Amino acid sequence: MASTSGLPTYQRYVNGVPIPVGRKSLRMREKYIILLVFVTFGVVCFGAFFFLPDLRDKVNVSEMRRQIVRAGDDIFMPGDEAARKHGDVDVHRLEDKDRFENKVAGEWAQQKALDELKKREGLKDEDALKFQENIMEDKERIMKEKEIKEMEMKKIEDEKKREQIEKDHEGHPSHGGEPSDPDVREKRNKVKEMMTHAWKSYEAYSWGANELRPISKRGHSASIFGSTTLGATIIDAMDTLHIMGMMDEFKKARDWVATSFNFDGPAELSVFETNIRFIGGLLSAYALSGDKMLKDKAADIADKLLPAFKTATGIPHSMVNIKTGSSRNWGWASGGASILSEFGTMHLEFIYLANVTGNPIYAEKVYKIRDFVDKIEKPNGLYPNYLNPRTGKWGQHHVAIGALGDSFYEYLLKAWIQSGKTDHTARRMYDEAVQAIEANLVKTSPGGLTYVAEYKSGRLEHKMDHLGCFCGGMFALGAEGSPDPARYLKLGGEISHTCHEAYDRSDTKLGPEAFRFDGNTEAKSIRQNEKYYILRPEVVETHFYMWRLTKEQKYRDWAWEAVQALEKNCRTDGGYSGIRDVYQVNPQQDDVQQSFFLAETLKYLYLIFSEDDLMPIDKWVFNSEAHAFPVGASFSEKDSLNTNKERKR
Repeated sequence: MASTSGLPTYQRYVNGVPIPVGRKSLRMREKYIILLVFVTFGVVCFGAFFFLPDLRDKVNVSEMRRQIVRAGDDIFMPGDEAARKHGDVDVHRLEDKDRFENKVAGEWAQQKALDELKKREGLKDEDALKFQENIMEDKERIMKEKEIKEMEMKKIEDEKKREQIEKDHEGHPSHGGEPSDPDVREKRNKVKEMMTHAWKSYEAYSWGANELRPISKRGHSASIFGSTTLGATIIDAMDTLHIMGMMDEFKKARDWVATSFNFDGPAELSVFETNIRFIGGLLSAYALSGDKMLKDKAADIADKLLPAFKTATGIPHSMVNIKTGSSRNWGWASGGASILSEFGTMHLEFIYLANVTGNPIYAEKVYKIRDFVDKIEKPNGLYPNYLNPRTGKWGQHHVAIGALGDSFYEYLLKAWIQSGKTDHTARRMYDEAVQAIEANLVKTSPGGLTYVAEYKSGRLEHKMDHLGCFCGGMFALGAEGSPDPARYLKLGGEISHTCHEAYDRSDTKLGPEAFRFDGNTEAKSIRQNEKYYILRPEVVETHFYMWRLTKEQKYRDWAWEAVQALEKNCRTDGGYSGIRDVYQVNPQQDDVQQSFFLAETLKYLYLIFSEDDLMPIDKWVFNSEAHAFPVGASFSEKDSLNTNKERKR
């Protein structure tokens, strides 16, 4: 019968009394099962509390997974002792699988070898294990002895190579030059001491930096180096160290280049400065030492400059970002033009690099520049300082033998010398350029001083830059092979005299950045921003060539005057500094030791007081930073074309 809500249903009768189903008591068997459930639950909770791993400090997915895998090994492979030993290896991960299998296989192989040893020698476990350990110790000892012997053999081979390099360089034109005259020898030693002081100061206070601040004794970097630390002084100084026989210092510089020099930063750099200082410095050090690493470093840098040549005319831009490969010109340069002295001062380095690497791309770039400027029209035969790389048109008609123009003319002459005097195009272009300069710019002051004026905005500006003083040496060096050798040697001497006068007429006996010939002013600065001296080399550079070509004692005397003036006004406890006003008796110093002071100024001074067998000028040609390349190491347009044909085949 159906029950109403909340009332039990009656289905059985016992002794006539109805028994409700909902009130039935549990049987003994059912009570036992329930008890077992509770006991089991308690055991599981107890075991979990005391035996499961504490994961509070290891609550990450990878660690939990590793614990589970280890537990799986214990549950499903309890007899696999080797697997349990490698609980730190997840055999289900591909990167660990090989390591696991190799380690286990190695242990099994070791155990198998031990079992075979026991069987073969009839040894007990302990004796066999000890015997095996002795064998392993002997093997380790033999391996160590072999390693030591190989290191000793390598050291011997390296020493033989070094000795061979030294033997190859015995009588090498980069060594020697010891003067027989004690007075000259003493002066040469003094210049070497100056180099030592400049180098040791840089080494002590700014090693690895681009340049040194000798007063504040810390590193310095000019804007031309961008924001990157490139060790410019190290690379600029290397060949000077080698020439002066400072081989320990040279080796330290070389090792820094090999291990620490890095040219991969996101820096925008001057193509011109990078070429003459870094590529030139490394190639010169390579030419002197034969160290292939230096050549390879130079090629790496040159490759980073190549994007700057991607213009309609092949005339490179002034700046390149070595990370992105983008390039541009200076914003102030006559409407975005390239600068004559910058794109015209790459020939020596790129031709030598093409020669020593066998890669014609470097030669192709500079020959394209030269071919272009050779063919375009020159106003009055003169080369203006600005050329638009997109249109191929000259910019502002500003012509100068000093800043913005200088080394373009130098490289025309030296390309001819570098080629062993076979590059007739370079020689013709140089002669034509010099004739135009002589006809339009070379002037004589009322006092009889010869100078090279500037042409600017349709008129002459009667001044010379310190940078332009190099041209005296250039005229003299180019006398041989010119239409009138005597005239050009004389012209070189006259320029040398004028630039010495600019030094001699100052209170410090050092020359200003620029000097003028206006009215009663001769070879002196009249503007405050032209009175500084920053350790420049161009005047002593001309004295060097004039000494080598004429042997007139005055050139050595003038060089010694420069040494004394540098010691008096520029030397500090921490190196050498430029000065702000050459017309002050006690000038303020600018606290910068320029890298070119070690590369050029001290090198030319040292060579002036050396015999001619040290870096003879018929065997070596100096780039604009005084880095030396061997004469005869040329890579002609014909070589480049032939190499391209071979590539196409």
